[in-house]
Amino acid sequence: MEIPQRDGDGYLIERDAWTPEIARAMAEADGLALNEVKWTHITKAREYYESFGVVPPIRKFAKYVEADQKDMFKLWMTGPMKPITKYGGLIKPTGCVWIIVRYNRNAL
Repeated sequence: MEIPQRDGDGYLIERDAWTPEIARAMAEADGLALNEVKWTHITKAREYYESFGVVPPIRKFAKYVEADQKDMFKLWMTGPMKPITKYGGLIKPTGCVWIIVRYNRNAL
């Protein structure tokens, strides 16, 4: 199967090109086996994205799929949301962003 064009991180450039077969081909090309549990995570992430329009942070997603975060990290051997979204044809997760605001106390 020919895999559609992907970006430098392995995500589909045209997300509408995603199919389950393409997901499996992408994973195989990347040397990753998608077992039943991983496939469930992928389909649930797509379901979540279709319902809410965002990729959830791992904590929220683990609750959504009723899984333990630590077990998900062990299963995926990395931060789980990146491969889940990549093989799910979704957008890249934004991760945690901390904003530090500096202010001048005298200005208040």
